[in-house]
Amino acid sequence: MRVKADLGPNYRETKRLMRSLDLHTVCEEAACPNIYECWADKTATFMILGERCTRACGFCLVDTRHPEPLDEDEPERVADAVATLGLAHAVVTSVARDDVADGGASIFAATIRAIRCRTPLTRVEVLIPDCKGDPGALATIFDARPDVLNHNLETVARLQRAARPSAAYFRSLTLLARAKSAGLTTKSGIILGMGETVDEVRGAIADLRGVGVDVLTLGQYLRPSVRHLPVVKWWTPEEFAELGAYAESLGFAHVESGPLVRSSYHARRAADATAKTTVALALS
Repeated sequence: MRVKADLGPNYRETKRLMRSLDLHTVCEEAACPNIYECWADKTATFMILGERCTRACGFCLVDTRHPEPLDEDEPERVADAVATLGLAHAVVTSVARDDVADGGASIFAATIRAIRCRTPLTRVEVLIPDCKGDPGALATIFDARPDVLNHNLETVARLQRAARPSAAYFRSLTLLARAKSAGLTTKSGIILGMGETVDEVRGAIADLRGVGVDVLTLGQYLRPSVRHLPVVKWWTPEEFAELGAYAESLGFAHVESGPLVRSSYHARRAADATAKTTVALALS
């Protein structure tokens, strides 16, 4: 896999904007391979609640030192960046903040409201942690009515303890089911390469569709350091295509499946496809 490093004016402008507003992006913190493509297109996934995570997932590069206090002004700065970039579709994610009573849900809700206030036509997608499954915290986010509610399953049931020691497979499925019941468009993703089998991946995909998930992303795990889980298998583009076709056969509104696919990759395209499917179903 090769990625072109596009360090052109749009990339540099996006980087300057993030630094000037003291904002973090998952593009940088998680060393996403698509950063050059996305930033050149003036697209970024904002990472709120600071840059330090209270969990230490086996696949993730994000800093796990003791987190700093929440920044109550962060939502307004994210809204400023969205307006400056002229985004039609904004994606907001976060670190996990198990040290905070609501897991940071109130900041998520405030960020959605701030973007809507500043740029009412911008669609807002949020990629949220599980907030320990707390119904009240999740309701705070759901009630802010993001256009897309994303929560990643990340891996198959058997590998959850190694990959996500502080999370739980069925907690994540329950969260997504609750979001769907709340009337939200839902999305989830799985990263491949940590030792899962084809049957296990197909089972996880079926489980996600079973709780009503609309959009699915499938991508290859890239080991960020020697301290993280090893890559057990490099899945081929053909295998990703086969899994994508299987997911589509189950009725997902949109599927992104490929080695370099990440949660927010082509997020606007996925949202567009889901909106068209919703309209078509309403008219049928």
